[in-house]
Amino acid sequence: MNQRTTFLISLYSFSPIQAFYLPYSYNLSTFYIVFLSLQSTSFFSKEEEKMTAWKASTLVLQLLLLPAYNYCDAFFLPGRGRGKGFGFPLSMSTKSIAEKVLMNPVWPPAWPYSEQDFERTDEREDSLFYDQPRLCYHIDDAAVSALTEYYATCFKDGEDVLDLCSSWVSHYPKNWKSGKNVAGVGMNEYELSQNPVLTSFTVKDLNAEPVLPYEDNSFDKVTCVVSVDYLNKPLEVFQEIGRVLRPGGECILSMSNRCFPTKAFQIWLQTSDFEHVFIAGSFFHYAGLFDPPSSLDISPNPGKSDPLYIVKAAKKKD
Repeated sequence: MNQRTTFLISLYSFSPIQAFYLPYSYNLSTFYIVFLSLQSTSFFSKEEEKMTAWKASTLVLQLLLLPAYNYCDAFFLPGRGRGKGFGFPLSMSTKSIAEKVLMNPVWPPAWPYSEQDFERTDEREDSLFYDQPRLCYHIDDAAVSALTEYYATCFKDGEDVLDLCSSWVSHYPKNWKSGKNVAGVGMNEYELSQNPVLTSFTVKDLNAEPVLPYEDNSFDKVTCVVSVDYLNKPLEVFQEIGRVLRPGGECILSMSNRCFPTKAFQIWLQTSDFEHVFIAGSFFHYAGLFDPPSSLDISPNPGKSDPLYIVKAAKKKD
């Protein structure tokens, strides 16, 4: 089995899903359909590889069904959802799954992505797309509040912070006393100029030149709000994040299910929210400068407002 195949299977079959979801969603017809589809392809050459792919693909289909279960309120208490007396235990919530995705990841030894994974529908210069200011939120009000509340738990007074893919708002806590440098890197000068927390900003297309205009060890925190899916050179960008962070400093990614689909890279559009957590975590891993990443689900009202996930990692102190 080649390295890319191994990675995709690990992406689609991380242990939390097996432990928390599979026992409750076993479906013979699903297994049968997946089995037939894999038996009809020559992509996997050995029987044991076909079987592994069969199990992994089954989990993918189950993940696709997971939001539907959540919306029909099946995850909360016995007797709710799908008829009298039926219900999943509380440990089966999407929150418990999202927060376990990065607990025991299996990373291939080298970068597993292809150039095609980071292609986009709209490959025109990004400066054209972002030329017009967009003074709006890209997640709903409840998710914005949840993000600000989360920042309040981890931001320390006096810290220097870099906001990547920044805009007219960074969602930082109002009572936070920043350090001397709160910098923003973004694509639209007017948007950045309207951001009240920034002490400086740079207009820069990181897809054209993935180099940050800062010295080594300049920041205590780096944030990136619902924008990692637009970075088509993530390895280079995450290596730059590691370079400008101080040892022990933390990079915090927040992610939802909203995007500009013509500008998001292909593998993001082809995968689910939980897989996005895994992919974002892999960027930290392969950059080689971070401690193992972790994930949190801070979605404020599951099924009723935008989901919100945190993937974070600290720069190694060595």
